[in-house]
Amino acid sequence: MHARATPNQPADVATAAQPPRRAPAARVRRQWLSRRWAPYVFISPFFILFAVFGLFPLLFSIYLSFHRWDPAEGLAAMRFVAFENYLYVLQDDDWFRHSIFNTLWLALVSGLPQHLVALPLAFFFHSALGRWRNAVVGVYFLPFITSTVAISLVFSTLFSRDFGMVNVMLTAMHQVPVLGWLFPSTNIDWSQPGYTKWMIAFVVWWRYVGWNAVLYLSAMQTIPRDLYEAATIDGAKPWQQFRHITLPLLKPMIFFAVTLTIIGNLQLFEEPFILTGGTGGIGQAGKTAAMHMYGTAFVDGDFGTASAIAWLLFLLIGAATWANNRLLGKRD
Repeated sequence: MHARATPNQPADVATAAQPPRRAPAARVRRQWLSRRWAPYVFISPFFILFAVFGLFPLLFSIYLSFHRWDPAEGLAAMRFVAFENYLYVLQDDDWFRHSIFNTLWLALVSGLPQHLVALPLAFFFHSALGRWRNAVVGVYFLPFITSTVAISLVFSTLFSRDFGMVNVMLTAMHQVPVLGWLFPSTNIDWSQPGYTKWMIAFVVWWRYVGWNAVLYLSAMQTIPRDLYEAATIDGAKPWQQFRHITLPLLKPMIFFAVTLTIIGNLQLFEEPFILTGGTGGIGQAGKTAAMHMYGTAFVDGDFGTASAIAWLLFLLIGAATWANNRLLGKRD
């Protein structure tokens, strides 16, 4: 309500008593600005954290791969060397080629059985288990959510040469008639180069087979049951239903799961690092590319070469993912 001047009150005194009024245009403009920028303010923490902890290290590693740098000497010690780090890794670093071979070997030997076992296992969960399905799936999923350090330490004990349960079981199987010749008669030293990669591959397989089974089971639950009922009426056996109904409809999930396996196995670090005590084992038999990159950076102090290794490994993962896309990613 506006104050009005009384007959005995001067008009200028009444005007001075009124509260200052904001210009309507300025108030509307301020509200419009607040509504316009409010969403960006709310989501800005994510982008700020991503820029600091994600984007900046990524770009800095590219920049670093073209420099020679010892961080102990400060940023001023950086020296531009162009592609020298990449050429050294590709031409003169024998341990890099050795670690790449180990990485590919482990990725194939531990990754392929994961899916060959997880697919029929998920089909068994989906078709044979009733109310106990979730409990059984939870047991298989347990290794995936367990600490890698704990798993590796437990398996280090199981693969012990003198007292490990693995050797006890294998030597006991040697006494089985007919099939005994397939198993060793004496304890195996799993730290020897011929056995180290097999030990690491088994641990990786054991940890991720349940994860892949859960992925495939979730995809199977979206397949209409009418298809299976119609196939049963037509006389199709469970194996025929699995081959002609389940497998074709699971192709998108197979592509997704294999892609995750490729990315994870080519970056394998924790399991071989702990199982071999961080050294790669005798003859570097269990040393992966990620371990070699870690040693180059934090043991040798050559962060430029380590960054070049990281980007070469990225290109390898990109090529493998592209090949997987060509193989399994095509739409029928």
